[in-house]
Amino acid sequence: MKILHFYKTFAADQHGGVEMFIRHLTHATSKQGCENVVLSLAKESSSSTQELDYDLVQAKENFNLASTGISFSAFKVFARLAKSADIVHYHFPWPFMDLVHFATRSKKPSVVTYHSDIVRQKFLKSVYSPLQSAFLKSVDAIVATSPNYLESSPVLAGYRDKSTAIPIGLEQSMYPESDAGEVAKLRERYGRFFLFVGVLRYYKGLEFLLRAIEGTEWPLLVVGAGPLEQELMQMAADKQLHNVHFIGQVSEQEKVNLLEASYAVVFPSHLRSEAFGISLLEAAMFGKPMICSEIGTGTSYINKHQVSGLVVPPRDALAMRLAMSTLWESPSLATRYGQAARERYLQVFTSRSMGEAYVQLYAELLNR
Repeated sequence: MKILHFYKTFAADQHGGVEMFIRHLTHATSKQGCENVVLSLAKESSSSTQELDYDLVQAKENFNLASTGISFSAFKVFARLAKSADIVHYHFPWPFMDLVHFATRSKKPSVVTYHSDIVRQKFLKSVYSPLQSAFLKSVDAIVATSPNYLESSPVLAGYRDKSTAIPIGLEQSMYPESDAGEVAKLRERYGRFFLFVGVLRYYKGLEFLLRAIEGTEWPLLVVGAGPLEQELMQMAADKQLHNVHFIGQVSEQEKVNLLEASYAVVFPSHLRSEAFGISLLEAAMFGKPMICSEIGTGTSYINKHQVSGLVVPPRDALAMRLAMSTLWESPSLATRYGQAARERYLQVFTSRSMGEAYVQLYAELLNR
């Protein structure tokens, strides 16, 4: 089967959640006989590269409006690639993608991975809503990234007849091995420490995490960069949180070392913009106990309360502090949760199981 994936951004140096998902999905499906082409936009110029698991074609982005990339040439490129594809796989949300879908009048079977509701852009959402409805009505299948999101999304409630849930899975072999020497250095420098990994955005809830850790001596390492980096660093300085360390952006090797060295992973996202939480899934893959908030998305599907970690109400710094204290004061409990997290990853969240589910869905669409 030939699969055409369409998403606004995709490149070797991009590690956002959707980009990581596409990378792991194409790896899994290529092993099961799929030929994958990924079409995305590039700010510089059009290009085409061949990777082991996919061919990447990039159309030049002409301008960007409200995080929505627009490309005049993408219509022609998409139409050409869709002709030779068996399945078109869209990655939602991206309003320009909907326009391309209708303008090119592709008749190929289509599947949409529904990564997130539109949460923050209220005006854009109201303007886009008719196009969104028409697009979701026109595609053949819709896939949510967790049962939790499928059940809680008000948008998907209108398309239950063609919606299903396939959890995101990760391929551990695509990650570097941890460096034992560097892991030892991290543990020597910080001792036991809590870890956060992610882009520092408005929905990550880090202000509540900083309030939770205020007045404690628990080391917290914040890994990642983003729009709120300076604001959060200033907040930590104002509160004299000397136990909070902002590490900044790191390489994949450094991230693996940090995950291996950490005591537990804290993921305080408090808004539904956090639709899944791949960083949380990476923690489970490395067998780490987790703390997250209940926001009705994939975070509390990855992290089962009192099984693989603790789930607390969103925006609740006190509840977050109590959960962190529970893990800190009971290493045996933390170890048990970490082992359960690893087992859950192996049972539910491998790229192989994800790939098998998508290949089965592709085949069903072709056989209709």
